[in-house]
Amino acid sequence: MLMPKLPSFLSSLGGGGYKGFIIFLFTVTALISRPFSGKLADKLGRVPVMMAGCIVCFFCSLVYPFTTTVFWFFILRLVHGFSTGFTPTGQAAYLSDVIPAARRGEAIGLLGTMGTLGSTIGPAFGSLIAESYGLQAMFFCSSALALMSTLILLGIRETLFEKHPFSRGLIKVKRSDLFEPRVLVPCIVMLMSVYAYGAMYTLLPDFAEYLKFKNTGILLSYLAAASLFVRLVAGRASDRYGRKPVLCVATFIIAIALLVTGFAHTKLQLILGVVMYGFAYGAVSPTLLAWATDLSDEHHKGRGLASLYIFMEMGIGIGALMSGWVYGNDPSNFILTFSICSALAAASFVYLLFNRPVVKVSA
Repeated sequence: MLMPKLPSFLSSLGGGGYKGFIIFLFTVTALISRPFSGKLADKLGRVPVMMAGCIVCFFCSLVYPFTTTVFWFFILRLVHGFSTGFTPTGQAAYLSDVIPAARRGEAIGLLGTMGTLGSTIGPAFGSLIAESYGLQAMFFCSSALALMSTLILLGIRETLFEKHPFSRGLIKVKRSDLFEPRVLVPCIVMLMSVYAYGAMYTLLPDFAEYLKFKNTGILLSYLAAASLFVRLVAGRASDRYGRKPVLCVATFIIAIALLVTGFAHTKLQLILGVVMYGFAYGAVSPTLLAWATDLSDEHHKGRGLASLYIFMEMGIGIGALMSGWVYGNDPSNFILTFSICSALAAASFVYLLFNRPVVKVSA
């Protein structure tokens, strides 16, 4: 909901030259919080970790309207990142507890489908609310939705049976908590393939404005809509044919889609590139999550999934920061910016080709 209007909101505070930090700072705390959320999900429970993220999102969205300086805006973005650092880790770990391994890709694909449905409606809906009733209404509506998510979680049954009481030791992260070596390959693919995601969310509102789209959030809705149903199909395909074949096809399409996006000179061309990217990214995300779950230690699923999310946040954050810097508020740099994104996606495709095969999950 917030993303289409945050760049203009930042500009109104005098920070128009720092748009890349909108995503970057958000992902910094999301990245830092992953080891904590992974450990807490394995020790304290899946539901408390999910709820913590929703509560942070509720309070941050509530505070945005009262932010009057660039400094406090960026502080708020840092805090807001904890929502992404906690809730998805708890969700994926929860699913891994209740879903058979042979249908793991399908289940994670369904989770992604529902998340993407929200991401499809959100940008266009947020822009509509902001244009009709003002930015404050948009922020308060976002806060209300986060509150609803928190209330829904109150009725969810905990799936972690060997829970530990909360203590200060649970928030002390050891070196072994920072990364799960078993999931290194999916993490590398994630890092290179989501760099473009940070670029998309940072630059598409400006690209839409440059090509004179009336609703600058509509491109983000197209991106999310394109990945909506393919997530479920890709999850099933990865269960049946293996994770690697699905990822090879998807990363190749991403590389092509980003070139189409960067060289777009018309609205139709830009929509085509964005839709292609959304389609391919919708296949990458659930497949990598299922792959990381396959490879994780049975007693440290939270840590394995947190490791993958750490690399995802790194890729998105670096992509947002570097793309914002390369773009430099100059539309002539769209080609260079998205060509760099395409090169990294192509590198992930090549890496997969030369990596040893992934064994297909069986019942």
